Amino acid sequence: RKLPIVIGAFEAQSIAIALEKEIRPPRPLTHDLFKNFADRFDIVVKQVIIHKLVDGVFYSSLICERDKIEEIIDARTSDAIALALRFNAPIFTYKNILDKAGIYLKVNPKSEDEASGDSVLIDDIVAEKIETQGQENYKSKSIEELHNLLDEAVANEDYEKAAKIRDEISKR
Repeated sequence: RKLPIVIGAFEAQSIAIALEKEIRPPRPLTHDLFKNFADRFDIVVKQVIIHKLVDGVFYSSLICERDKIEEIIDARTSDAIALALRFNAPIFTYKNILDKAGIYLKVNPKSEDEASGDSVLIDDIVAEKIETQGQENYKSKSIEELHNLLDEAVANEDYEKAAKIRDEISKR
């Protein structure tokens, strides 16, 4: 399945440039500047999570790390994708979001792009990596970690996730 996301022209250009490794703009684009800045200060974008869909708008977070400390930063999904490409970071979403907005595409194995194996279709930007947050994933977490995850889920208005975490806390 693919997750179709509407993005602006600037972000589309930035994503296309990131996909086409040989193209180097004469001056850094905003996302390149962010990458250069992050590199200078040893900040890494570890992953992107598309965590919410409201009225056709996707909400995303960058999971960043510096000195083994993780931070979650709210980001527009188009910016998050552009940065994930520059950091070679995986992009995750939840099954319920794919169920709501995902589409199936028929792949023509005889197409020239597929045959070469070198090109990346724009549809492949958002990888079908699904992070499932079942209760079994929470069993190894400490109570403190669970409370932090619960606060984060509520702040992100991810009430399904919050309910699962609450249930795990209640079991203890």
